[in-house]
Amino acid sequence: MQRKLVSIQLIDSLAPIAGADAIDQARVMGWTVVVKKGEFAPGDRCVFFEIDSVLPDGAPWAEFLRTRGFRVRTVKLRGVLSQGLALPVAILGDGPVPEVGTEVSEPLGVTKFEAVLPDAREIAGPFPTRVPKTDEIRLQSALGVLDEIRGREFYVTTKLDGASATYYRDLDGALVACSRNWALAPGENHVWRIAEQHQLATRLPIGLAIQGELCGPGIQKNRLGLPELTWFCFSIYDVRAGRFHAIDEMIACCADLGLPTVPIEQDVRGDAAAAYVHTLDGWLEAARGRYPGTKNNKEGIVIRPRVEARSEALGGRLSFKVINNDFLLKDED
Repeated sequence: MQRKLVSIQLIDSLAPIAGADAIDQARVMGWTVVVKKGEFAPGDRCVFFEIDSVLPDGAPWAEFLRTRGFRVRTVKLRGVLSQGLALPVAILGDGPVPEVGTEVSEPLGVTKFEAVLPDAREIAGPFPTRVPKTDEIRLQSALGVLDEIRGREFYVTTKLDGASATYYRDLDGALVACSRNWALAPGENHVWRIAEQHQLATRLPIGLAIQGELCGPGIQKNRLGLPELTWFCFSIYDVRAGRFHAIDEMIACCADLGLPTVPIEQDVRGDAAAAYVHTLDGWLEAARGRYPGTKNNKEGIVIRPRVEARSEALGGRLSFKVINNDFLLKDED
């Protein structure tokens, strides 16, 4: 499921905020959002902007975010965590209001915040079309996945705060090294340094794409406190078979290649998996914590079934992330 940066959604509920006369807290999908008092009623449609939406400079309805660079971020208002932005559908202008779920970022001129853009001289071309991009959906945007993961054996990995890097041996045998959105030209960049360090141009099997997080000095704020640049695998995709490796297969492949994987926090099987209670609040609590050996809040967690499965809620792989709210409030770039 491709993330809908800005979409038409419903105000599911409203509740007052203690000591606040001008604002209420609203529930939109799985998100809690602070809204102007009296602007919405339960059941109303709204334009919902997810976190990291960048509003257009020059639109009157976006002017109130100028001092924050027009970026929608997690904030705490009167003790209430607000994650996203809900505005009236009137900002869309005249005409019929689109159906719930309709993506409206393009007509509104909204873009996604990107923390780091590669130097144009480093870009070799687009991200390979046959390889899925690395962008997990946040649980609050797809609560239906809780029903889909329920009863299955599953595992939980730490979401490392670094830079996404994908390596793919194409069917001609050439290695393609990528950032989150681009194939990068060979050079002194961090992505190619890892490729050379692990001899991926010759050791990575043809037709296989390995995806992971690049962490260490010079990446973000090196919140893991690593002494050197390290790449951690979190997914392996077989292009010819059109499938992701299950967790045991991924671990075995990484062991053969001498590559580390992201830390596994939980591996839940058998009766424990069958009885596990999956709730939004429970997973938000599980996402809290710090990176071992540091005082830095971890970014969150990723939850997947042990055996790969399709999600009807996502229209693709059953896999979702839960971001640590402490990280969002204190450590997010």
